Amino acid sequence: MTHSPVPVNIADKLSQFSELWSQKKIADVNDYEVKLAKLKGEFVWHTHEDTDELFLVISGRLTLQLRDGDVVLGPGELFVVPRGVEHCPVADEETAILLLEPTGTLNTGDAGGPRSKAPEAL
Repeated sequence: MTHSPVPVNIADKLSQFSELWSQKKIADVNDYEVKLAKLKGEFVWHTHEDTDELFLVISGRLTLQLRDGDVVLGPGELFVVPRGVEHCPVADEETAILLLEPTGTLNTGDAGGPRSKAPEAL
């Protein structure tokens, strides 16, 4: 059975949820997941030892705190946190982001804890 190709509308997907810091999977690319999240406030310092992590800001403003300086992203800007680099995302206002990470990557990396959540399919 063949499926007709249907594009993923990011704005439509973002309108389907309001929870903060909860990743929603919208597509798979090989062994990677494309995920959306809404952020506000400060997350936890953490590291992904085995993978880079791509952050693309859709709306709002995201500060990626790194031990050697902050990276500030606005809409349409992306940054790749290299594997093994400790980071802490912070959003002073509600911010929508797209993430690209290998399937199974834990949102809190090596930190674990109560904010660890598996992505939910959207």
